[in-house]
Amino acid sequence: MPTSMDTTTIVIVALLALLFILLVVRLVSSRRRRIRCEANPRKITLKDIDLMADGSEFELYLFRLFYELGYDEVYQTTGSRDFGADLVFKDRDGRRNVLQAKRYGQSNPVGLGAVQEVYASMRYYEAERAVVLTSGRYTEGARILAAVNGVKLLDREDLEDIIHLFKSKHYDEAMAIIEEPAEFRDSTWKPKVKKAT
Repeated sequence: MPTSMDTTTIVIVALLALLFILLVVRLVSSRRRRIRCEANPRKITLKDIDLMADGSEFELYLFRLFYELGYDEVYQTTGSRDFGADLVFKDRDGRRNVLQAKRYGQSNPVGLGAVQEVYASMRYYEAERAVVLTSGRYTEGARILAAVNGVKLLDREDLEDIIHLFKSKHYDEAMAIIEEPAEFRDSTWKPKVKKAT
């Protein structure tokens, strides 16, 4: 049977643990709040992007990043009625681009849906190029569909390079990564012909 001293010690340890947990939660939430309020591309790191609560924070960050890189006519589309594009911008050649932003973890790759959505949005926004940019990676199916349709895919490594070049004030090099032509390849689909019997 525990003594009153043991009970007091247990209560004190439990209260200290609770206080520690509350402090950690407060620090994480204040960091997230700062990221959300600022979305400052000069301060945000890839780790900050990984901590973002949802995709809208990532979209706001990319809007600010593209604007500060010097792109013309950068627009952030609105919420769920974005018709498949999160950003619309004109590149250095004056071509309108649509961009789908996906803040995904490494274990959750971007699939076909993002490629299909951004490609379909080109017509609505009268764009010449489509881009998907993720903080993660892509499935093989997404890579194949993007290559067949000329959709530019930018992954975590590209994003890391763009952030580094932006912070080092190498804007043209960062824009060159974004504007590099999409990988093209012919479809590998072959119809299966059934012979009449």
